This record gives sequence, C-alpha cells and structure tokens, in this order.
Amino acid sequence: MSRGGRGTGRGVTPEEADLWAELTRTVEKAKAKPRVTSHEQAPPPPAPKPRSEPKAPAHKSKSPLPPPSPKPSRPTVPLAEFDRRAVRQVASGRTTIDARLDLHGQRLREARGNLHAFLVACQARGARTVLVITGKGGAAGERDNLAGALGEPQRGVLRRSVPQWLSDPELRTVVLSFTTASLRHGGEGALYVQLRKGSRES
Repeated sequence: MSRGGRGTGRGVTPEEADLWAELTRTVEKAKAKPRVTSHEQAPPPPAPKPRSEPKAPAHKSKSPLPPPSPKPSRPTVPLAEFDRRAVRQVASGRTTIDARLDLHGQRLREARGNLHAFLVACQARGARTVLVITGKGGAAGERDNLAGALGEPQRGVLRRSVPQWLSDPELRTVVLSFTTASLRHGGEGALYVQLRKGSRES
C-alpha cells in the first residue's frame, strides 16, 4: 500500500485510512536510546582539587623590641700586695690583729658564709688587719675525698678554698690583700687579711 498513491495507480479507501489510524494509535512510540560515548571519546575525569592547607592566623606585625641595655657592671677593685714589711710588723706584734676567725671543723658552705659575714662585720667596725685560721690539714688533708663523701669537715680543702674565696669579686670591696701568716700565728694554716676602709670611716 502506498500512502501517496504512487505506483499502484489507486488511492486509499476510507476503510483503509480508518484501519491505519486505529493501528497507529495502538502502537507506542519507541523511545530513543541514549547515545553511548565510546571509551576513547569519553572526556577525561576531572582533576582532583588541590587540598587547601589551613591558613595560619594573621598576626599583627609588631615592631621588634630593642634588646635590653646591659646593666653597667661594677668595676672590680684589684687586690693589693701584702708586702713583707707589713707581714713582719704583724708577726712581731707591732701591727695589731684586730680580730680572729677559726674555721677548724667547719664544712665548706658553713665556712664560706661565716668568712663573708666575719669580714663584712670587721670592716664595719673599722678593723684593718684580721687573722683567718684554716688549719694545715695534715693527715686530714690526705683524707679529703673520703671525708667529703661522708659529709665530714674537710680541713685540707679549707686551706685551699679560703684564698679563692678571699679573691672573689664579691669581697673586693672588703678585702685589700692577704698572705700566709707567720709561724707565730699558724704558718701555712692561717692567713693575714688586710681590710679596706669602710664607706662610713672618715
């Protein structure tokens, strides 16, 4: 059957037209399938977005503080020399020993504190020459390590330590000079110490 009437030479009868119309109403239109894109033509997957790192909180810019100015250091007063003539005068008794301090039997920390307090107090009283007795040590000096481990007095160590304490900068305003005493006053187990004039002295 030709819809246009071409080829057969006859037209479509009304019955045939009604039959065709009834047939086309009962047939559902075929849905067009979506076109499948080939693998080669498929668009590349989207690139992963770069992971954004948390931003550090913005700090207000502050001008750097200038470094603190160093405190002016107190000038260290050098020790004077205790000359031989002065030693002879003290040994012979012509120069009076104003005070004595015996450190026998004292531990290092106790002895150092007592020495410092003694010298400061003597200077405040106007004393000029004092005697500090450390002890020679003798056999005790050979047992210093054992005595220190047992917490016992170390007389040999005192003999070596007291000159170092007298040379400390903290005592430079008090101590003028020092030297080993004569045999009359203990020899190597004692020291003559000359004190500076105190600030209150005229």
